[in-house]
Amino acid sequence: MGLLLGLSSISVPWATLLISVGLYIVVPVVIAQLARRALLARGQAAFDAALARIGPWSMAALLLTLVLLFAFQGEAILRQPLIIALLAVPILVQVFFNSALAYWLNRAVGEKHAVACPSALIGASNFFELAVAAAISIFGFDSGAALATVVGVLIEVPVMLLVVRVVNATRPWYERR
Repeated sequence: MGLLLGLSSISVPWATLLISVGLYIVVPVVIAQLARRALLARGQAAFDAALARIGPWSMAALLLTLVLLFAFQGEAILRQPLIIALLAVPILVQVFFNSALAYWLNRAVGEKHAVACPSALIGASNFFELAVAAAISIFGFDSGAALATVVGVLIEVPVMLLVVRVVNATRPWYERR
C-alpha cells in the first residue's frame, strides 16, 4: 500500500499511536462500560431509554465524520481513480472471501442462521472506523493513510450491505441440511 500512496517508508511516532489507541479505543470502551453498568443498575428500561436518546446523535456523529473525510479526500479520490481501484479490489476480495468462508463454516458446524449472519459480517469487517481514527490522528486528514482508510469505508459499507442481502436471501439454502 505504501507504493500506491507514494510512501516508501513511514515513521510511526509510537507515542502518537499509543495516545490514539487510548483516546479512540480504550477511553470510549471504559466510559461505555461504566455508563452501561450504571444504567443497567437502574433497570433495563433506563438502559433502553438512554440508547433511544443517544441513537440519533451517534448516527449524526458518524455521518458528520464521513462527510468530513470525503470533503478532505474527495478531490484525491476523483484525481486518482487507478490508485483507488488498486486499493478497492483487495478489500472487495477480502470481504467477499471472509464473509463467505465464515458463513459456510457456520453452516458446516451446524450453527443457526441467526448466528451465521453476524459472524459473516464480523469475519469480513476491517474495522475501518478505527483505522480512520488512527490514520487521521497520526498522519492528518489529507494524508495518504487517511485516503486509504476512506477508500476502505467507501468500499466496505456497500459491500457489507450486499453481504447482508446475500445471507438473508440464502436462508432457505442455509437451513436445508
